[in-house]
Amino acid sequence: MARIAIFNQKGGVGKTTTSLNLSAALTRRGMAPLTLDLDPQAHLSAITGTAVANAEDSIFGFYQTQRPLAQLIREGHGGWPVIPAHVELSKVDSQYGKGPHVLNRLNTGIIRENLNTGRPILFDCCPILGVLSLNAIFACDRVLVPVSADWLAVKGVLQVEKTLKALEHVFKKRVVRRYVVTRFDSRRRMSHDIYAEIQQRYGDELCKARISENVSVAESPASNQDVFTHAPDSRGAEDFDALLDELIETGFLA
Repeated sequence: MARIAIFNQKGGVGKTTTSLNLSAALTRRGMAPLTLDLDPQAHLSAITGTAVANAEDSIFGFYQTQRPLAQLIREGHGGWPVIPAHVELSKVDSQYGKGPHVLNRLNTGIIRENLNTGRPILFDCCPILGVLSLNAIFACDRVLVPVSADWLAVKGVLQVEKTLKALEHVFKKRVVRRYVVTRFDSRRRMSHDIYAEIQQRYGDELCKARISENVSVAESPASNQDVFTHAPDSRGAEDFDALLDELIETGFLA
């Protein structure tokens, strides 16, 4: 099944929120994904109850001592498996550089351990374009780009597009991607203008489903819960269900 990197080179656009709630939506449909937290902040790990004290028990152990990925999987309290992050991941760039062998390490590990059989894999990426994010892009077959409804986030999208285009000569193909607008406030003209701007640039690659600015989505991480557990009848839960429906119907999650 699909391997999806959730990536944007700007922080605060909803990458972890999207990783969390898309994982929860998949789990509710009987398609529990394996979710990898590749952000040294380890917010996804904390929310899902999979945070570890020892860096060797996180994805850092895979890079540092070549621990098998399967040994690092922990069951999140949301019902899907997670490979947690750790603050020590911030050292990966300085320790391993950006050689081709390093950039393909995660992909090689997933294939070697046959972790993709029968389930999707989601990569929650950090905003820095370094070893960790590039590992996710090299390991994925799809990129989902959350874009918050503000103009600085639109500039971040332009940078993502440049990055993906620069990698096309390496992959010998165009990386399949979708853009999803987050923190959309239907009462604000700016939200509609930003949606229209992205649609003009990227056409059908922009998801029709939009993640609304929603109190339940914002509050749920504070309770270490996804939005479906925290507020199953909320607009936020409806939005992520609609996003999943669209990703399935368009074949993005095939």
